[in-house]
Amino acid sequence: MKALRCLTILLLSLLAVPSNVLAAPRLPNVIVIFCDDMGYGDIGPFGCKAYATPNLDRMAKEGRKFTNFHVSQAVCSASRTALLTGCYNNRVGIHGALGPGSRIGIHANEMTMAEVFKQKGYATGMAGKWHLGHHPQFLPVRHGFDEYFGLPYSNDMWPHHPEAKKGTYPPLPLIEGDKVIDAEVTPDEQPNLTTWYAERAVKFIERNKDRPFFFYLANNMPHVPLFVSDKFKGKSGAGLFGDVIQEIDWSVGQVLDALKKHKLDDNTLVVFTSDNGPWLSYGTHAGSAGPLREGKGTAWEGGTRVPCVMRWPGKLAAGTSSGEMLMTIDLLPTFAQLIGAKLPEHKIDGLDVWPLITGTPGVKNPHDSYWSYYAQNELQAVFSPDGKWKLQLPHGFRTLAGRPGGKDGIPAKYEGAKIEQPQLYDLRADIGEKTDVASSHPTVVQQLLAHAEKARAELGDSLTQRKGSGVREVGRLADGK
Repeated sequence: MKALRCLTILLLSLLAVPSNVLAAPRLPNVIVIFCDDMGYGDIGPFGCKAYATPNLDRMAKEGRKFTNFHVSQAVCSASRTALLTGCYNNRVGIHGALGPGSRIGIHANEMTMAEVFKQKGYATGMAGKWHLGHHPQFLPVRHGFDEYFGLPYSNDMWPHHPEAKKGTYPPLPLIEGDKVIDAEVTPDEQPNLTTWYAERAVKFIERNKDRPFFFYLANNMPHVPLFVSDKFKGKSGAGLFGDVIQEIDWSVGQVLDALKKHKLDDNTLVVFTSDNGPWLSYGTHAGSAGPLREGKGTAWEGGTRVPCVMRWPGKLAAGTSSGEMLMTIDLLPTFAQLIGAKLPEHKIDGLDVWPLITGTPGVKNPHDSYWSYYAQNELQAVFSPDGKWKLQLPHGFRTLAGRPGGKDGIPAKYEGAKIEQPQLYDLRADIGEKTDVASSHPTVVQQLLAHAEKARAELGDSLTQRKGSGVREVGRLADGK
């Protein structure tokens, strides 16, 4: 009788628990690895033969490669803002690359990717370059991340910059949480950054292996000045740049090995990509845009189209490739849909593209166009959502005009060039943007010009002196300066 009574109590207690709780599967983990200035042609899955990237090769073999993946703007702060908010950066008031003297940053009202995950009880962590404002109120732990370790901005914003006037930059700080733990990162310490960040990622995975987690690993490399640890120095056979990429590849392997160790492979989506294309003026210390035109700091494909590999065994078909156009703004809403989280009440620009990521047959991109801004709110290009057509709008841009870049960390000088009339490129036939076909496709030109007008009305355009109706206020220090 006693046993029967105990069984009855157990059954009644189970009946009191909602069935959806009993049956609910664990939510997926998500890791985003975001490199700095890595070009389209800098890793094995995208054609690099100069050095080996075995862990990224493995990731592509076990996952899915995306050959038409773009950032919203080809420069540091702007690109990272778009990734983390799902918005074009100019919608939230951040342009270019914020420096140590900046008094602005991400506004408290914006919802970051980390805050999306926090809705569902995720552990959230970050290691690496932030660059959405370096004052305490703008740092990651004030915007949804449980923990943070890294540099607040680019690693060249320091007193040792060879091209800057003396006194231009203060000492480069290393931050833990929202506190400076090393007031002056030295040339002897920078070689440790990639390793330190990888170690933080591995420890985070281990600590949170029994709960859903989101980790953002934002490497400072291969942004100049290049630094590499002793374990990879001189090992690539392709100079310092090759050594740096091989260490980044090693760090990816550390993350993948940690997932395997804790039996998390089948429940973890890993996304590897870059914030923009290569900084070509640095030559031997810069990467390659492969077949693409120009690089960082431009709206040409070499600036905004970046390598991207995603891996989620059982969810993404192994060894496959997609040429569908995607943009970093789409990741936040896609992750929100995957975990059942709510999007912010304010407008964002990204859309759920999970069916495109998985390769669902017959699915079309939900956007009606993508926009590419640069500099201080200049609308420079508009894409058709299928990635076939790109309209370059009249604007000035920097170029080496076929000249080689610099050597040993000293850049070559860019020269200015200008597009006087709209130029149309068929990116499926002409990935290098060599042949303007505007005269042959006037209807396509007019369609994309209409989308350019939509962008100007929404976000403005300094080239045509337009103010956008949908731009929100950037975060500012309390004194308002």
